[in-house]
Amino acid sequence: MADDSIAVVDLDRCQPDRCSYECANYCPPNRTGKECIVTRGEYYEDDEPYDGGPDQIRISEEVCLGETCGICVEKCPFDAIEIINLPTELQEDPVHRYGENSFALYGLPVPESGAVTGILGPNGIGKTTAVRALAGEMVPNLGDYGREATWDAVLDRYRGTELQNYIERVRREDVTIARKPQYVDQIPKQFDGVTSDLLNSTDERGKLDEYVDRLGIAPVVDQPLDTLSGGELQRVALAATLSRDRDFYFLDEISPYLDIGQRVTAARLIRELAEEEDKAVLAVEHDLAILDLLADTLHIAYGEPGAYGVVTDPKSVRNGINEYLKGYLSNENMRIRPDEIEFHEHAPRETAKSKPLIDYPDLSKSYGDGEFSLDVEGGTIYKSEVLGIVGPNGIGKSTLAKMFAGALEPDEGELNFTLDIAYKPQYIEIDQPMRVDTFLSSITDDFGTSYWKTEVANPLQLGRIMERNLDDLSGGERQRVAIAATLSEDADLFVLDEPSAHLDVEQRVQATTAIRRYAENHDATVMVIDHDIYMIDLLADRLMVFDGEPSVEGHAGTPQEMRAGMNDFLSDLDITFRRDERTQRPRINKPGSQLDSKQKKQGEYYYSPN
Repeated sequence: MADDSIAVVDLDRCQPDRCSYECANYCPPNRTGKECIVTRGEYYEDDEPYDGGPDQIRISEEVCLGETCGICVEKCPFDAIEIINLPTELQEDPVHRYGENSFALYGLPVPESGAVTGILGPNGIGKTTAVRALAGEMVPNLGDYGREATWDAVLDRYRGTELQNYIERVRREDVTIARKPQYVDQIPKQFDGVTSDLLNSTDERGKLDEYVDRLGIAPVVDQPLDTLSGGELQRVALAATLSRDRDFYFLDEISPYLDIGQRVTAARLIRELAEEEDKAVLAVEHDLAILDLLADTLHIAYGEPGAYGVVTDPKSVRNGINEYLKGYLSNENMRIRPDEIEFHEHAPRETAKSKPLIDYPDLSKSYGDGEFSLDVEGGTIYKSEVLGIVGPNGIGKSTLAKMFAGALEPDEGELNFTLDIAYKPQYIEIDQPMRVDTFLSSITDDFGTSYWKTEVANPLQLGRIMERNLDDLSGGERQRVAIAATLSEDADLFVLDEPSAHLDVEQRVQATTAIRRYAENHDATVMVIDHDIYMIDLLADRLMVFDGEPSVEGHAGTPQEMRAGMNDFLSDLDITFRRDERTQRPRINKPGSQLDSKQKKQGEYYYSPN
């Protein structure tokens, strides 16, 4: 194989007991007598058994013909093989490779004291590997997995670069790390007790009380962790991480389950930690508006998830995000996406107001004895529109969705329309050992057709998880399956509650495209509840804005046009956005800045004044 190609075998998918070794039997080098694809057998490396079962395959990258052949990829019935031509611009060896036919990481991010370093890229691209190396938990092998890795070799590799001083500290074991996990819903499974017990155990800087107050989690500190919502767990995890006194902080997604106001507060706390305490912070974030506000520099991560990942040199945040949206990295001369992501200054299409789908009356719903109440102004939802629903957490958005879906009855007002409604809830609970393809095929007769693959499966990247069980999926994989299941139903109205949660940026773009295209191609009406401003901006034709006092009372206004709706929504939060001059993407203004003050004075919270 050429030096710029790698072969990857997914050992979780390689099932020799269920195939006839089609990959080896059809391999051209094998058929000429060469040993390209062979079984692992009793193969040993440095006196240790090699990863994988003895009947699973291994591919010789020296003999393989590369991606131009690809016969084994096509013949494997379990999609376990990838033959990938690496970018020609990728001149150096990997920073780390896990073994033969295994994942390879190229490049490392550069933590900087007193600054927040952002990483933008898909899941499965090597971010965890990079953090483990930067934390000193593993020694990168520089691609030579057959030899013992040493920090001296790593230091020689990065001598004279921005990473040299940091790696010297890691070699001396002089770096401590605090981590905020990606999936906060797993915290109650790892820590059994009251929230305050967890938080108090992390208060190493004397800042815990301030974080509890500013993050608004005082009402839950005396509650058991397993009773907290996703948003409460996210804020507890953030407070616990920032309270530590460490050299290096790794924050893996701060935005899931948080509303835009809570996201901005979290970003401000993280920036204060870096600037005032001179700490190095590395943040992975998929909400581009928050990443723009949060980071000082930005690394783009690209490649093939699960096969190889490349971390670029640091870029300015503005240029890095713009290049990502454009799909082309200038310095690297690398196209990472075929199409540019485009934003619109106004709603992307006119609403067909002559064709109402639903006229609904004023509604109200209360819980318990004055525990929470929601009032909804009556309005109209039109055919073939995407209606965005925005507002703080705990304000009644999911309650409205459940009333429209028929899962809740309003106390006042009647929803007597006879519509078929497909509903994806906010929290996805899938605990049955059913395969993904079995589950989806039970929902639609279109399953497996070229139409369904093009419209639903391919944009949501379902191909590689079809044979897995639902209860084995990650949070992001479950989200994509849930979106697919909802869009696969035969319905008049599709209600999606937080479809962006746990999706990386690329998956959000593809999910947004799938939802938008489905609505347009099928004249479908969609209601989308989400906190990601980019997703709402790309998707919605109109907005329904919620306000009130979270967990006490909520109010939903009648649907309105995008500009007016965003102004109402953001004015309540005291946050202003501007449009990037090159891409028209939404960017949060720095609070108190000249532009922030000017837009507030003009009442333009979302669109820059002319």
